Parts: sequence; structure tokens; C-alpha cells
Amino acid sequence: MKYLLNTNLACLLLLLYSCNCTPVDRNSKAENTSIIFPKGDKNTNQNFKGEVWVKSLVETDSLNETAVGNVTFAPGARSNWHIHPAGQILLVIDGVGYYQEKGKSKVILRKGDVIKCPQNLAHWHGASPDTAFVQVAITSRKNGPTVWLQAVTEKEYKD
Repeated sequence: MKYLLNTNLACLLLLLYSCNCTPVDRNSKAENTSIIFPKGDKNTNQNFKGEVWVKSLVETDSLNETAVGNVTFAPGARSNWHIHPAGQILLVIDGVGYYQEKGKSKVILRKGDVIKCPQNLAHWHGASPDTAFVQVAITSRKNGPTVWLQAVTEKEYKD
């Protein structure tokens, strides 16, 4: 009987330890997020403002002209205006972000949203000022590479 009690106690302690149970601060502003794809490498080109990380998930090749990438924007980071000659699809994975097409109002994006960017239409996307934003970008290179335009102004970003 004593052996059974010790075994049950040991199993309970092992279960609790494996849960890594820690108290949760309900007042904390930390987000409960889970990583689906790696964050990737920090962007170093001038096509983005702020800290942006890119992880290529699918490269284009002779059999497939579609590229897929995971893009993580730090709060306030965003792309320049740009055009995709064959369009683009954005899958919002986490956070709060913005998407805007030239001549239209900015759209707020949240986890689970999907954006279909029309071909040859100038647009930009990025994180809200206080929340990181993660997207999977699906881009066909069928009609040519992305055409990068001017930076998004502070007024455009804030409006």
C-alpha cells in the first residue's frame, strides 16, 4: 500500500512538473502567442520601415512561380508602397496590423484575416503602433517581381 501511495505521488509530481505550471498574471499585457513558422532573418533592405523579419517558406523555381514567406513586423513597422504584378495573398497569423490600397482607407487586420491584393495595385501592410504583426505572404512571380515604391508617410500610417 505504501509503495502504491509513493508511486501515485511520484506520478502526480511528475505530471505537475511536466505541465510547467506557473501562475498567470491576469493584468499582464503579454500576449498568449504560439509560433507557427520561424521568425527568420532581420530585413536589411530599404523596402520596410522599422524592424521586420522574413522567413522564406517556399522559393520560386522552374516548376512553381509562387513564393511563400512568413513576415514578422515589430510594432510600428511596415512595408513601403508596392505593387505585385500577379497579385498577392496575405494570411494573418498573429497580432494586429494594417493593410491599405492606394486611394482607399486603411483596413485593420487581426489573426485569421485573409487579404487578396489585386494585381498591379499599389498597397502597403504592416503592424499597428503598439502590437507586433505576423503574416504569411503568398506571391506569384508569374508576371514579374514586386515593384517597390515610396515609403509610407507618417500621415498615411496614422490616418
